[in-house]
Formats: sequence, C-alpha cells, structure tokens
Amino acid sequence: FWSEPLMYQGGSDSFLDPHGDIMLENEDWGADFEAEIAVVTDDVPMGVSRKSALDHVVLIMLANDVSLRNLIPGELAKGFGFFQSKPSTAFSPVAVTPDELGPVWEDGKVHLPVLSDLNGSAFGRPDAGIDMTFDFSDLICHAARTRPLCAGTIIGSGTVSNKGPDGSPGKPVADGGAGYSCIAEVRMVETIRTGKAHTPFMSFGDVVDIRMMTESGKSIFGSITQKVVRHHG
Repeated sequence: FWSEPLMYQGGSDSFLDPHGDIMLENEDWGADFEAEIAVVTDDVPMGVSRKSALDHVVLIMLANDVSLRNLIPGELAKGFGFFQSKPSTAFSPVAVTPDELGPVWEDGKVHLPVLSDLNGSAFGRPDAGIDMTFDFSDLICHAARTRPLCAGTIIGSGTVSNKGPDGSPGKPVADGGAGYSCIAEVRMVETIRTGKAHTPFMSFGDVVDIRMMTESGKSIFGSITQKVVRHHG
C-alpha cells in the first residue's frame, strides 16, 4: 500500500455534469463523494520514466469520484474490483494547463486546499500538496507500466487527505482541523476514536460542493455542485 499505488480503471463511457445530479436508486447503497485532483494526459508511452511523466500532463482539474460504499465489499469479495460501486464521475467545469497554476503546481502535486462543503457546511479543507502518498509522476508511471496511455487519459489523485499535526487522524473543520474529502474517512476516524461510525452517507436531497481557490480568493476550476436525487428506472 505504501510502496505501490492502488489503482482502479473506471468506466469512461459517461461523466456527470459538474452541476448535475448524482442519481441514486437506493440510499442503502451508501453514496459518498470523493474530492480529488485529476490530470489529463497526452499520449504516454508504455514504460514512461518518472523523470518525464509530468511532461505528458496537459490539463489539471477537480473531480468528484462518486463511490457507493455499501456495494464495495461485495464487489471486492469476488476478487476482481470496482464497477457498480464506482458510478460515473463529475469533473470541474474548468480545466487549466499546468503553467496557469504557477508555483502551486510543483513535484507532481497541487499545493492548495481542496474545499468541500456538504449541505452548505464546511466538510473538508485539506491541502492537496501535503500527505499525497504518490504524486502524479508515480501515478502516471504506474498506469503506463504495461500499456501506453492515449491522449485524453484522465488520472485521479485519490481522495485528498491530511493527517493531524502529530500524525494522528485529522480533525473535523468544526474542531479546527482540515476536515475530510469524503464521508468514509470521517466514519473511519469516528470508528477509531469511539468504536462506531456516526456520520451517515449521503441521502436524497443532500448537496456537495467541491472547489479550489487561489491564495487571493479567486476560483481556479469553478465548482462541482451536485445534489443526490432518486433515480426512477
């Protein structure tokens, strides 16, 4: 886990509108948001070196990598991986070239907080440049180890997360911490601290908002703002 990325290949036939609904048939599926950074590459050769991997990043954006937490265990138990538990992803309405980020794009990381709100309340403020186990050089190399990547490939960072100052699990924003970029993380922290998770996954009507601001307070990517609604098939 700490020496090699854990990566899944998601379906790419449909994406969610950045301001569109998260369609959910059943609240029992455990809908969760995941605030991430994502990059878009040009053609990446198989076996690309770590030194040249970042040369293939052409765009940077935000992602809401939606997860259905309660469907994950059953899928993983079959020995293959995610599919039904990882539905369509939403990306920010704006993607920028690396040079537009200036010095905050460094060492394959974006050194700014990812801001997540749930139902209008601050949920996460972690810095994407801190505690990133594998930077985008690592992730691109890993994805291209056994195949070339075609232009337009999207690679996500994984959920942005920060540890506490002493290395302990982070605290909620309301308690002075950086908070969390997904509900699963706060539920895990609650389980560690109290023996039981208390924060529910998303329900119909819940709204998540994900964005990133410059140090001067300007929006970089626009916002991903989505409501969970019931799907009637």
